[in-house]
Amino acid sequence: MKAEKLLSNYEPHKIRIGVLGSHSALEIAHGAKQEGFQTVVVCQKGREKTYAKHYRKLFDHIILLDKFSDIVKEETIQQLRQLNTVFVPNRSFSVYVGYDGIEEKFSVPIMGNRYMLKTEERNTPRNQYYLLQKAEIPTPKTFKSPEEIDRLAIVKVPEKERKIERAFFYASTPKEFKEQAEKRIKKGIITQESLKQAVIEEYVLGAKFNANLFWSPLTDEIDLLGFDKRIQTDLDGVLDLPANEQQELNIPTQNIEIGHMGVTMRESQIEKIFEAAERFVDTCKNEYPPGIIGLFALQGAVTKNLDFYVFDVSMRSPGCPCVEPTSPYMKYKYGMEVGPGRRVAMEIKQAIKQNRLEEIVT
Repeated sequence: MKAEKLLSNYEPHKIRIGVLGSHSALEIAHGAKQEGFQTVVVCQKGREKTYAKHYRKLFDHIILLDKFSDIVKEETIQQLRQLNTVFVPNRSFSVYVGYDGIEEKFSVPIMGNRYMLKTEERNTPRNQYYLLQKAEIPTPKTFKSPEEIDRLAIVKVPEKERKIERAFFYASTPKEFKEQAEKRIKKGIITQESLKQAVIEEYVLGAKFNANLFWSPLTDEIDLLGFDKRIQTDLDGVLDLPANEQQELNIPTQNIEIGHMGVTMRESQIEKIFEAAERFVDTCKNEYPPGIIGLFALQGAVTKNLDFYVFDVSMRSPGCPCVEPTSPYMKYKYGMEVGPGRRVAMEIKQAIKQNRLEEIVT
């Protein structure tokens, strides 16, 4: 899909910002409102109250569907196009709609590179690991099989019930891998089949930092929106207990993300984050032109040697609303708090003003 064709019947002064009603819809809509845009939210029946009732003032238009995947139906697409919608992707959009649907059926302009969304998946060619290696960004050592484990490793496995979530466990030896895996299979957390899809990588001992970033095709500049770290259940609940109680529990913990909290980084180390982001952006321009448009996140850890290792990349809105009120980095640049939603809206507004909207959508 050519951006020019997608935008051919759009009226620039009537552009609305749209989002799927999940994950990061509130922050995207709030940012759009801050910049004077009308908003569109696409909700699934039974999951719409947050948007249609509790935060109704954030949304000018609500489209209610039987299921999220119906967003690629022709009548929904026509509705979005009639509203001059520029759609902002989030993780739920990728999961519930699917990459084939996004790339081939969803003929609505997307703020960002729709063809990069699939690179988050570990089983796709030229994925995030490939891009990180091309960008020469330090990553944890990956083990091809449990037999290769020779140090503390983290194992990431699709959950049995919720395929979009990953179960995590730790092992330092092949024997420990087998023991921990069997424990989780018996508990019904994972399956023997899903274990074959496991990613096994070195556990990087360090302070966790998710760096939330934005690349602008209009200026070729990178913004650091701020850092966050995850709150996870039931891991956080277990870690709140004294060590002897943790051992007595003897249960397999799960790292299910339930929230985020904002953090800051020592100022002398921030340049490393920008350097990694610059290399990643340049690599994406070459591998997936026009590149990683708009929001993305490099999720990793800083070791005691002050090296920044990246073990995950978000190719869309990271979904961490704590960044706007807790991060000082955008205030340093823009003189005001700017969260992910507002930064997206600022880019769209500037693109409209400069008649360059086709450069920031795909």
